[in-house]
Amino acid sequence: MAAPALFTGVDAASLRARQGAKWNRHPEGVLAAWVADMDFQAAQPIRDAIIWTAEHSAFGYGRQEDTDTLLRACSDWMQRRHGWGPDPETGEALVDIVQGINAAIYTLTEPGDGVIVQGPIYPPFLNGIETLGRVVVDNRLLDVTGSAELDLEGLRTLAAGPRTRLLMLCNPHNPSGRVLRRDELEAIAAIAIEHDLTVLSDEIWMDVTYPGHRHIPIASLSPEIAARTITMTSATKSFNLGGVRCAVAFYGSPELRERYHRLPERIMGRPSIMGVRATIAAWNESEQWFNEVLPQLDGNRQALDAFLRERLALVRHRTPEGTYLAWLDFAAYNLSQPAADHLLERAKVALNAGPDFGGGESFARLNFATTPELLTEILERIAAAV
Repeated sequence: MAAPALFTGVDAASLRARQGAKWNRHPEGVLAAWVADMDFQAAQPIRDAIIWTAEHSAFGYGRQEDTDTLLRACSDWMQRRHGWGPDPETGEALVDIVQGINAAIYTLTEPGDGVIVQGPIYPPFLNGIETLGRVVVDNRLLDVTGSAELDLEGLRTLAAGPRTRLLMLCNPHNPSGRVLRRDELEAIAAIAIEHDLTVLSDEIWMDVTYPGHRHIPIASLSPEIAARTITMTSATKSFNLGGVRCAVAFYGSPELRERYHRLPERIMGRPSIMGVRATIAAWNESEQWFNEVLPQLDGNRQALDAFLRERLALVRHRTPEGTYLAWLDFAAYNLSQPAADHLLERAKVALNAGPDFGGGESFARLNFATTPELLTEILERIAAAV
C-alpha cells in the first residue's frame, strides 16, 4: 500500500478547501467521485517547482529550451515505463489533450467525414466530433461490463466507409478501464493501414495499469502505423495535474505534422510556464511518488470489487485493467431515474452520468482515486441508496 503521507490531512473538508471543481461542484455533504482528479497529496518535486516559480517571480514567457526539456522528459518517461521513446524532435507542446483532440478533428477531417470511436467513450471525443460537424462512427465495445472486447469485425466494416477518415483511440480506455492487448492493437493498425485511416491515439492513462496488463503505444508497433499516428499524452492523470494544463503530441511523420498545422500557431497557443515546469518535475523527479500511488490505486480497485460482489451484487461491473475509473451498470435495480441522478439525490454521491459517454441512463462512472476511508463511505452510501 502507499505511503501514509499521500493521505496526510486529506478528508472531505480539506478537499473542498482546495477550491477545485471536483469537490465544489455540488453542495457540502456530497462526496465527489466524478471528474478524474486524484485526492492524494501531490508529489513534492512538483510542489517545489511551483513554489520556486512563485518565490522567484518567474512568471515570464518560457523559452524554447523549456519546451525541449519537456519533450525529452516525456520521451524518457515513456521509454522507462513503456519501452518506447519517441524522438523529441517529432513532438510539440499542447495546452491540453482536449485542445489537441479538437484541433486534430478539425485539421485531419472535413465536415461530414466519419470519425471512429470505441463507445462508450470520454465525452470530449463525442462533443468534438459533433460540434465540428463530423459524424460519430461508433465501434462500440462488446459487452462493456463483461468481456469489453474490441469489435474488430465491426471496425473493419466501419473503416471501409467512403467518408471515414480518422480513428480515435483512448487507450487505456475511459470509461471501461480496458487496456488493449498487442493483438488488438496490431489488428487496429492493419485495418488503419488497409483503409488509409489517420490514427489519433489518446494515451493520457498510459501509466495507470494494473498487474497482468501493460500499455503498448500503438505507434511503437511498426514504422507503417507510426507514420499515420499522432500520439497525445500528458502527466495530468498520473500526477494529478489537470488544472495545470500541459500536454504533448508526437507526430509519426512530417506530413501529419503539416496537416495538423493547418490551424495557425497563435490559435493553438502553448502551455503556461507553470504547466511546463510542473510537468517536467513530474516526469523527471516524481517517479517514486507514482510508484507509491499505483499500489494504492490497485488496493482501492480491489476493495471496490470486493464491495460490489458482497454488497451490490446486481451492479454489472468489469474490473478495470487500467485507469482509476469504474464503469457501473445499475440496470438491475430498476431505478426510477438515471443512475447518477438517483445517487446524487439519494446517496449524496456525485458520479459521472452514463449518457455523457454515449452509454445508457443506468450507467455511471465512479472515480476511486481517493483515500480508503472516503471510498468506503462513498460505497456505503451507494449501497444504502439502491
